[in-house]
Amino acid sequence: MRIMKTRQLGKSGLEVSTIGLGCMGMSFGYGPAHDKQEMIALMRAAVERGVTFFDTAEVYGPFVNEELVGEGLAPFRGQVAIATKFGFKLDPETGKQAGLDSRPSHIREVVESSLKRLRVDAIDLLYQHRVDPEVPIEDVAGTVKDLIEEGKVKYFGLSEAGVRTIRRAHAVQPVTALQSEYSLWWREPEAEILPVLEELGIGFVPFSPLGRGFLTGKIDENTSFDSTDMRNTVPRFAAEARAANRVVVELLAGIAASKGATPAQVALAWLLAQKSWIVPIPGTTKLHRLEENLGSTSVGLTAEDLAAINEAASQITIQGARYSEAAQRQIDR
Repeated sequence: MRIMKTRQLGKSGLEVSTIGLGCMGMSFGYGPAHDKQEMIALMRAAVERGVTFFDTAEVYGPFVNEELVGEGLAPFRGQVAIATKFGFKLDPETGKQAGLDSRPSHIREVVESSLKRLRVDAIDLLYQHRVDPEVPIEDVAGTVKDLIEEGKVKYFGLSEAGVRTIRRAHAVQPVTALQSEYSLWWREPEAEILPVLEELGIGFVPFSPLGRGFLTGKIDENTSFDSTDMRNTVPRFAAEARAANRVVVELLAGIAASKGATPAQVALAWLLAQKSWIVPIPGTTKLHRLEENLGSTSVGLTAEDLAAINEAASQITIQGARYSEAAQRQIDR
């Protein structure tokens, strides 16, 4: 296993590789599922390169992504941290999402099933995937606290939670990490979320740190997506929005050229430079992209570079919402 720098997620004691691997796209979200053996090989290649933090969820598929991660990482039990999530109601007939469900009894059912699929005795990091307005967050945190005491879960996380929810949950069971979208084209967490995480000693795990692929520079207004790709429903990926938002990629490309890096590497290096307790989880299905992403840890951005990026980015207005209206309604604010 190659030595890679590590980071602590807040003050919890959970130490993971500086860059994690988001596994969702291997099975779900961005078109048809990829070849199982190829994805297992990719996860194992990530471990060989020092990645120790892998992200999945029961809803990815549903279920098949957890099974894939469980099989892929089985030889490395105890050497890697696997994060998964609960919080959606799934239609028993179709397996599709049918709203939110964080009732304590449901959390327990999900955990028992996830443990089997992941082939582990304890879930390293268990996130509430979306805040359920029908269930007090104290009940959710209390249930996870019990699961930690029972040895079935090690650490508790929240996803896309707002400041009040984070504080209330943390008062019952310390929150190890918040997972939410954060990148140069979605900077909302900077206003309220990051200061609260710093105050409480909670780590931050940005998903879509490359803007669902857009910040790599490989997507433009002429790119077409598979019919099952979620980006078809995202206003930010409408053709006219993509054309307008290319200016962000051009900003990254300019910095990248001066560093001998790629736009994706600069986007990740910028995130890593924000706080020492931020651990992005870019997803990929290709080995050369995995290596490119991991290479971001060697891109040195100076204080002057960061100031220049922030100054240029402040002049840019990103076009389009980051979620469809239906998905946006499930975000806790």
